[in-house]
Amino acid sequence: MKAVALDEYGGPDVLSLRELPDPVLSPDGVLIDVRAAGVNPVDYKIREGYLRGLFPHHTPLIPGWDVAGVVAAVGPAVTAFAPGDEVYAYARKDSVQCGTYAERVVVADRAVARKPASLSFAQAGAVPLAGLTALQSLREVGVHSGETVLVHAAAGGVGHFAVQIALAMGAARVFGTASEDNHDFLRSLGAEPLAYGADLPERLAQLVGGDGKVDAAVDYIGGEALAQSLLVVRDPARHGSIVDSRGVLDQGGRYTFVRPDGDGLAYLGTLVAEGALRIEVAQEFPLAQAADAQRLVAGGHVRGKVVLTV
Repeated sequence: MKAVALDEYGGPDVLSLRELPDPVLSPDGVLIDVRAAGVNPVDYKIREGYLRGLFPHHTPLIPGWDVAGVVAAVGPAVTAFAPGDEVYAYARKDSVQCGTYAERVVVADRAVARKPASLSFAQAGAVPLAGLTALQSLREVGVHSGETVLVHAAAGGVGHFAVQIALAMGAARVFGTASEDNHDFLRSLGAEPLAYGADLPERLAQLVGGDGKVDAAVDYIGGEALAQSLLVVRDPARHGSIVDSRGVLDQGGRYTFVRPDGDGLAYLGTLVAEGALRIEVAQEFPLAQAADAQRLVAGGHVRGKVVLTV
């Protein structure tokens, strides 16, 4: 199969398109013919070697943890999927090597869900990591119907999902931080936009009224935003971050490291079918231009998601 892989860690130029063996189909595995693979910040961090202390790494290393495609074959223990099914999955494994920047990938059946019929493969490939991160982080801080929620970096890959999922969970008001040029985008998602800045807590308090605090806050950018979350939430246990594990735990909040979850993807698919979740794809690249796609994501300030098409 064709795949983008690396043999050493470094800049985007260590990635190359090459021929590699097809992945081995495990008894509980689903072999997927890849149609699209989402590009996430973790992909370039893996390329640069930053995750070597967290997971075993093996070369040649194929990056990529997001996939949408068509089932080519299933292992003998798999009963929920069959060849020809259109599926999507968060394909993170216990070691880093056989990722989704390839023509084929094997994913454990428990991490796979049927692709929402209304989504293109590119849109579906943008969902798994970011969508599940948003869902799981909102569940960690316990968002309930009628509550107020603050989402930091609300126009980004994870943030734009979190705004919509929080509203689908019944949040009465969702506030989202973003640069000024993304405020109309946030309004279109149903959020009330806020500019970044040291005076954010005061401006948010004016919008919220009452005690000036929100019920829950989720941080997808870190730094000042995380510190501000503690200031604006009523209960410290109800603010969370995906960026700074030590920082948020020291503040009494919750840290989320996204886990593969086929049931969670099925739930997100239901939201898509109901019109409650729309997918923003910023740009699509062919597989051979994976390095360019990673450069774009690494530059930050991307509205929505970047996707490789295979």
